[in-house]
Amino acid sequence: MFDKMKELMEMKKQADRIKRELDASTVEVNEVDGVRIVVNGSQNFQSLEIDEALVNAGGKGRLEKDLLRSVNAAIRQSQNLAAQQMKAVMPGLSGM
Repeated sequence: MFDKMKELMEMKKQADRIKRELDASTVEVNEVDGVRIVVNGSQNFQSLEIDEALVNAGGKGRLEKDLLRSVNAAIRQSQNLAAQQMKAVMPGLSGM
C-alpha cells in the first residue's frame, strides 16, 4: 500500500511539473496574414493581434472566419505541445 501511495505522489509531482512547464510554454500562430495569436501550453490565450488593414478590408464576415481559423489552429498547436510533453514524461500512457 505504501508503494502505491509513493507512486501516486510521484505522479502528482510529475503532473504539477508538466502543468508549470505548459503554463510557461507559448505557441504563436499566424494562420491568417494580419492575425497573430499567442496561447500557452495550458490553452490560455496570452494575446490576440489583428492588423487594422484586415479589419477594414474584408468586413465582419471575413474577419470572423479568419479569427475562427486562427483560434482553432492555436488550440491544435497548444494541444500538440501538451501531448508531446505528456509523452516525454509518461511514455506508457496510450491515446496521447
